[in-house]
Order: sequence, then structure tokens, then C-alpha cells
Amino acid sequence: MRGVPAAAATPPPSTAPADVWRGRTRIVLSPVAAPSILGLFGFMGATLMIAGWMAGWYGDANTPIVVAPFALTFGGIAQFLAGMWAYKARDGLATAMHGTWGAFWIAFGILTILQATGVVKAVPLGNVDVNFALWFMVLALITASGAIGALAESLGLFLVLGTLAAGSGFAAAGFWGGFRDVERIAGWLFVFSAGFAWVVATAMMFEGTFRRVIIPVGRFGAANMPGRQDLDMIEYAHGGAGIKAGQ
Repeated sequence: MRGVPAAAATPPPSTAPADVWRGRTRIVLSPVAAPSILGLFGFMGATLMIAGWMAGWYGDANTPIVVAPFALTFGGIAQFLAGMWAYKARDGLATAMHGTWGAFWIAFGILTILQATGVVKAVPLGNVDVNFALWFMVLALITASGAIGALAESLGLFLVLGTLAAGSGFAAAGFWGGFRDVERIAGWLFVFSAGFAWVVATAMMFEGTFRRVIIPVGRFGAANMPGRQDLDMIEYAHGGAGIKAGQ
């Protein structure tokens, strides 16, 4: 048998651009629906109710007891699960923020139940509660880090986390010194954060159902314009063909 010439055995090097696949492929694979839709809605629901109470809009000493079961399940468990699903979407920011605040709302629900049953003494608003202030010190630091990281995502997400971090800082100061007016400021900031979370979560949900941007949230890039679609979603740099990292 005749051998194959050496020159023919090796195909000539390709002269096509290295990213030629971008012009041919329009496949977007996502492991799960955007977890932050559930996470942000869960956060918004629990935060809005407690924030309104902190701001002095409504309620009395029994309000946390009534709100706690909803805060624990929706703001806590549901949001924490969203944070764990964000692992699958390879979204480190969502994992950290939903995991942190989901854990907080679970802990808040448990604490409120213990207070309602007399196991732990409840401290009314406007009184010194250094122990609870420490919760918000930790939350303020972690959330501030998340707010800085959100600058790479969108303006909307930055507003959610920025006002949330500020509110946590005021809450820590208010509980530490027993300053009722400072606690009210924290409540207002939490209300703003919940409002921003509602807008961002709704925008993400609409984008997933309509397959285009309906509510712009300040995401960087042309695809953030209403009616536009992002056709450049395949990211080899994040692991593989047809795999999109994040939400």
C-alpha cells in the first residue's frame, strides 16, 4: 500500500479568526432559571414588612410575631435556597447576598419565636440591644462588599445592596445606642432597598418571559435597552461552549 504523503497527513493551519464560533452560534444554555428572581422577591417581601414597622408606619410590639413566619419562610428559606441555586448559575455575588440575608431572616424568625414563647426576652424598639446590633454590623460589612461587587453587574442591583448596607449600618447604630430616630432612618433605607429589589426582580422575570429587556435596570451594555436582546451570551472564558455564567 502506498503511504500517505507527510504533507497531506497534517491539515493546513486554519486562517479563520479564533472567535469564528461567535458568528455561527446562538445557543444559550443556563442550568437554572435566574435564582435572584425568587431571592429578590423573598428579600423584598420580608424586608418591606419589617422595615415599615421599624420606620414607625404601622404595628405594635406584636408585629414581629405575626410577620416572623412569613419572613422565615419567604425571606429566609426561599431566599437561602435561591442563594444555593445561584451556585449552579455560577453567580458568586447572588450566592453571597442571598445566602447571607436568607440566613438572617431564618435567624430572625427563630429569634422572634423564642421571644414570643418567653425563652428570650424581647427588647422593644428604642432600647439598647447590643446583641442585635452585632447582627447588623456583620450584615453591613458583607452587604457593603456586595454593593461594590454589584457595580460590575448593574446600577439597579447596586441600589438594592447599597441602600441595604446603609440601612444595616444605621440599624446597628440604632440598636447599639437605643436611638429610636436612627432606627427609623434604618427602616426607611430598608424600604428603599425593598423597592429597588422589587423592580430588579420584576425586570429579571419579565426578561425571562418576554426574552427581551422590558424594564432597564442599568445593566452595562447595549442589551440593557428596552426591546433589545443579548445575542452574545456564549462565554468560552467561563468554562465551555454554550455555557453562560451568571444570571
